[in-house]
Amino acid sequence: MSQSDIATIAGGCFWCTEAVFNRLKGVVSVIPGYAASQVENPSYEAVCTGRTGAAEAIQITYDPSIISYDKLLEIFWHVHDPTTLNRQGNDAGTQYRSAIFYHNDEQQQHALASKEALEKEGVYKNAVVTEITPFTNFYPAENYHRDYFDRNRAAPYCMLIINPKVQKLLKEYRSDVKEERIG
Repeated sequence: MSQSDIATIAGGCFWCTEAVFNRLKGVVSVIPGYAASQVENPSYEAVCTGRTGAAEAIQITYDPSIISYDKLLEIFWHVHDPTTLNRQGNDAGTQYRSAIFYHNDEQQQHALASKEALEKEGVYKNAVVTEITPFTNFYPAENYHRDYFDRNRAAPYCMLIINPKVQKLLKEYRSDVKEERIG
């Protein structure tokens, strides 16, 4: 790999976003964790209280010569509901908010432009509530959260919540998906 960059996003449960973004060509790694925490090195249990300020997020290391930041944002907008405040489906609380944590001015500009374009397209009938905010911190989640979907496909949450997001990715973004991660 010639170079890599980092993107940090939150779109509800990190098991879902990790499963989707892990399948993309050009994505080197996806780490589930906690972004924008007011508490150093928070635990899953602490984040679940909603008192840490942290969002369940993923940190994506990617090769921009294979997949662009704009493509990551496009997929982000379409694999979760950016119009629900602090909620994705039955997962509710500030830890499940929709957010883009930009690492530099260029990412900020691209994130704001993509949000504006999404709103102009009228894809969603409700307003997009995704926060676009500077990256402050990211703490990797406990090891049992890594590759959760791939290790627990028969679990009800994986079958009912995560698998439909993965299938949507495969249907709408097939050419962007790594062959070895299909299915």
